[in-house]
Parts: sequence; C-alpha cells; structure tokens
Amino acid sequence: MAAAIAEIADRGYADASLTRIAERAGISKGLLWHYFAGRDDLMRSTVVATVATIRDRVAAELDLTRPVPEVIRAALHHVADLRTTHRAELVALDHIVHNLRHPDGTRQVTLDFYEETYRGQEALFRRGQEEGSLRDFDTRVMAVTYQGAVDVMLAFLDNTPGVDAHAYADKLADILLLGISATR
Repeated sequence: MAAAIAEIADRGYADASLTRIAERAGISKGLLWHYFAGRDDLMRSTVVATVATIRDRVAAELDLTRPVPEVIRAALHHVADLRTTHRAELVALDHIVHNLRHPDGTRQVTLDFYEETYRGQEALFRRGQEEGSLRDFDTRVMAVTYQGAVDVMLAFLDNTPGVDAHAYADKLADILLLGISATR
C-alpha cells in the first residue's frame, strides 16, 4: 500500500499501474494479486489503511488528558502539519477518493470510510460535554461537520501557498469552539 501511495502521488491515479506498484514494493505482481483481488481492492485497502494511519498519527500527538477545547485546537494544528509530514498520502487519498468508481460510475469511497474517525470525534465531543466545556449538541452532526472542516482546511492550505497554516488552524478552532463551547 505504501508503494501504491508513492506511485499515485508521483504519476496520478490513472497512470498508476500494478506492475510499477509491485516493482516499488519489491515484490512480484503475482504476490500483489495474492493479497488483493485487483486494482480496486488495492485502492480501497490503501484508503482504509491510510486514513487509519493519519488518524492514529494525529491522535498520538495529542495530550488527550487536556480539556477538550485545547485538544480540538491542537488537533487542528497537527492536521495542518500533515501537508508537509504526510503529503504523498494526502495526494494519493485525494486521487483515489475522486477516481475509484463502481461500474455504474458511483464512487467507491464514501463517508462510511470515516466511520471510525467519526466515532472517535463523537467520543471526544461527549467527553467535552461531560466535563462541562462543551454545550449540548448532536455529537454525530458535529463530528461530520468537524471532519468536513478538516478536509476543506487541508484542500485550502494545499491550494493556497503562503497562508500560515497554524494561523488558519487557530481561526478555524476559534469558529468551531465559539459554536460548541459551553460558555460564550
């Protein structure tokens, strides 16, 4: 899957071949077929593993014992850093998400790929409600909204060179926290 990420980041989705992916991985194409039913299976597996790796990386850098508003702000800062620390993964994910299709043309990568991420975010928001730092709101709606803001922040920062990523993350945190904080 790391070889698939590198191949897609270098050549794009359409030009990424299983032969070159196998060569990058240092394995035979037959071994690739042993583990994956085909190109689509490899791409789906790559999305699942990459999203989990990125999510776990951001979570590992957080002090989850801090008050939830501080965790949210720190998480946005760590996500903003992904543009440099995990650039190839983000590029490959973007290519796969927008190009991996079922035969009828519908996307294979849908919001259900975020389900574990949503559950973790919901748990964090519930904890904030329990600690009294966040007001009462639907944690699922907020998890989906938060993830959407994260994804758009990454796209904006990637397409707008020169923008201070941490200043942007702080402004986004301010807006989100203004809407969900218990005290205003």
